[in-house]
Amino acid sequence: MSDAEITKSDKDILMEGIPDNSSRQMSSKFSSKFKHPDSMTIREHLAELRWRLIISVVVYVIMAILAYFLYPRILSFLETPYCRTIVHSVQRCGLYVQGPLDGFTIRLNTSAYAAFLLALPVICYQIWRFVTPGLKSNERHVAVAFSVSAAVLFIFGAYVAWLTFPHALGFLNSASGPGIKDLYTPQKYLSLILALMAIFGVTFEFPVFLVALEMAKVISPERLSAWRRPAIVLIVLVAAIVTPSSDPFSMFAMAIPLLVFYEVAIVIGKIILRRKKIVA
Repeated sequence: MSDAEITKSDKDILMEGIPDNSSRQMSSKFSSKFKHPDSMTIREHLAELRWRLIISVVVYVIMAILAYFLYPRILSFLETPYCRTIVHSVQRCGLYVQGPLDGFTIRLNTSAYAAFLLALPVICYQIWRFVTPGLKSNERHVAVAFSVSAAVLFIFGAYVAWLTFPHALGFLNSASGPGIKDLYTPQKYLSLILALMAIFGVTFEFPVFLVALEMAKVISPERLSAWRRPAIVLIVLVAAIVTPSSDPFSMFAMAIPLLVFYEVAIVIGKIILRRKKIVA
């Protein structure tokens, strides 16, 4: 075949196996984006992980700055359980610092906690984006559901802790005796309520953890059903130990949802197994 008989399209086809410098640069630029995770090196995985961490840290810093300027509203929200519980001789309830630097330190610490709560959806999304390239299309929907559920359950747990905290304060104040007057410092009050909200948020991830174990076939819904009685005792015991206020209201406010989550995890596990059998 002569050169005249070779068409332009044929030449393009023949030249596909010999990329020029520009095509090599373009391919190297976008190779990491379109490359399958199975063909990525450990260095490329670490580079992607670093990029996800950078995004999470940047978002956290932005949320920390935002929380710093919104600190009066955040403090008012956190003081609400205290103001609802304590009867003061003055019209406005308040917390009292004992040093000139305490107020600024409290503002920084509170902004840091609030920033984590505000940045949590983005952090969960970055974790999902790091995991999903190695998942199939149907498994990516599950990863999205896990990320959203984790963020929602954490916020819900923190809200339950805030909602039940007035009852916990009432119990603790009544236990001190009638002759003892309350005068809280922001360090002790805010550290207690923030720790309670954080612990409730983490423990409310319990159903996500159970469903993940069921999907990984580590445990089965039938096994969870068989473990129901010892699980009830263990959940109540853990709730009594991990609640920093050690009051019965916080303990049952944590234990009852966890018991419900345990049953929900069993139902979700059975639904997932049933769908897998139908697809198979």
